[in-house]
Amino acid sequence: MLAPMEALLAVELPEGDGWQFEPKWDGFRCLARREGDEVTLTSKSGKPLARYFPEVVEMLLGTKGRQFMLDGELIISVGDVLSFDALQMRLHPAESRIRKLAVQTPAELMAFDLLEVSGKGLLEEPLSKRRQALEKFMASNKPAGLRLSPATADRKTAIDWLKRSGGALDGVIAKRLDLEYRSGERAMIKVKQQRTADCIVGGFRYAEKKKEVGSLLLGLYDDDGLLHHVGFTSAIPSADRAPLTKKLEALIEAPGFTGDAPGGPSRWANARSAEWQPLKPKLVVEVRYDQVTGRRFRHGTGFLRWRPDKSPKQCTFQQLAPELRPSELKELFGQ
Repeated sequence: MLAPMEALLAVELPEGDGWQFEPKWDGFRCLARREGDEVTLTSKSGKPLARYFPEVVEMLLGTKGRQFMLDGELIISVGDVLSFDALQMRLHPAESRIRKLAVQTPAELMAFDLLEVSGKGLLEEPLSKRRQALEKFMASNKPAGLRLSPATADRKTAIDWLKRSGGALDGVIAKRLDLEYRSGERAMIKVKQQRTADCIVGGFRYAEKKKEVGSLLLGLYDDDGLLHHVGFTSAIPSADRAPLTKKLEALIEAPGFTGDAPGGPSRWANARSAEWQPLKPKLVVEVRYDQVTGRRFRHGTGFLRWRPDKSPKQCTFQQLAPELRPSELKELFGQ
């Protein structure tokens, strides 16, 4: 089974000639292959995705080309935003539910590489030739739901994508134009968006085997003044944990969160979800985050510093980076 080429994380985009830059889409990585009347969709981990995205399968069966393999990203627009939550909802055991969602929130395939076409393998070809072949393929195959991901050789343009996207993109990928497709290798470079937010510490969890803080539970206020659980940070220096635990224990007071609380519907839900201590909304911490999904930080955040100069009431959802809207895609990339 072919594994997709992967990327190394970098602080900034590489300089010099010979690079191609592409947006890093916030979706499901997917290798899409058609062999006559059969279409397979495979995730980065090698799991089949076709049953979860029947509309994409149907769309690819409607192309003129009958044999090809595309590397791309599955994305879904809900209303006027790109939604990672909508993608996750597709991973459902009930086919009837999947079929209903396929109509309500159809997925698209954003293609950025062509690995096979008309029985010819392109893995050994340099990216420059694969990109030419991809653009030619896309010019002949234009079904709704199949899109060509933008690309540029201009580093300044790529940096502008990051700046103008308002943090909505997942980042930018840099690829060598003279490089073949290296399956399973980290042969690309990615620069991800890194943003910061001031959050209230609305609670904490003890470490599993010690009576000291293991993670801080983060909250933000909505427009109605309710404090919602939005994520956590566990990047606390070991030397700070004991004194911080005493400070937190002195602030223990229910309810902690007055809106969404730990233990509710969450992608992090597990057996320990209810084991947390609520706090008075007094402490403000600045954290670094990458993505927001459904008004929660997608991953654990990085602890930056305490913000005693900040009022807890300043910690609102308004400071988070906006979602990428389809209208912004046209402005950014001319699509």
